[in-house]
Amino acid sequence: MSEVRNWFDQGGSAYARFRPEYPEALAARLAELAPDRALAVDVGCGNGQLTRLLAGHFRSVSGFDPSQDQIDHAQPQANVSYRCAPAEDLPLLSRSASLITAAQAAHWFDLPRFYSEVRRVAVPGALLALVSYGVLSLEPGLDERFQRFYWQEIGPYWPAERKLVDSGYATLDFPFEEIPGPAIDLQLQWDFDQLLGYIATWSAVRSAREAGQSQLLLDFAEDLYALWGDPAQRRAVQWPINMRVARL
Repeated sequence: MSEVRNWFDQGGSAYARFRPEYPEALAARLAELAPDRALAVDVGCGNGQLTRLLAGHFRSVSGFDPSQDQIDHAQPQANVSYRCAPAEDLPLLSRSASLITAAQAAHWFDLPRFYSEVRRVAVPGALLALVSYGVLSLEPGLDERFQRFYWQEIGPYWPAERKLVDSGYATLDFPFEEIPGPAIDLQLQWDFDQLLGYIATWSAVRSAREAGQSQLLLDFAEDLYALWGDPAQRRAVQWPINMRVARL
């Protein structure tokens, strides 16, 4: 079981390798809802997971993140510009953005100030989409053990903001005329190491280790290893993509 014992040692360095990518259909549907294809703005863009998908649907895309390290790891594209900037102070002209997205990021924003910037930079009829992916689910036989780990065992080690993500931002202040967002799931086929590599990127895992709860993590990993079978076998992993969408 040494491979399980060493699993959590990957730590945060595996973030870019294991974080799931948004499906192309998400960018396509948001583009269809936008009033035109001139400029899309991705706020809290990280290393550009959603930003680069939007690039295939808009003439120009701007990605902003407060972390220079994240910006430095974004992949360059001809019609995409990345800049280090906070969500609450965007270096954009007023009435310039046709689509404004924030993917897995809005729960960290100063929302009143961010919404003020949204109103400033949006063209009439622009689309605002706060995107998050919810708690993953696994195949029958694996999912029950995972859900117990997520909600009961690792749950106390998540930051308070995580509850906003788990609810699909349902309780987030959203003072706009809301419209239904597209119904899309994120679906992947992962082997055992890929799933555990992803879980190892969680801030809750880091917090549990710092609190001396490594055995809790290892017990879960070994239980899942026993249920998985051949660790090289790929199994279905699915996340619901949740959105709060408004026409401005």
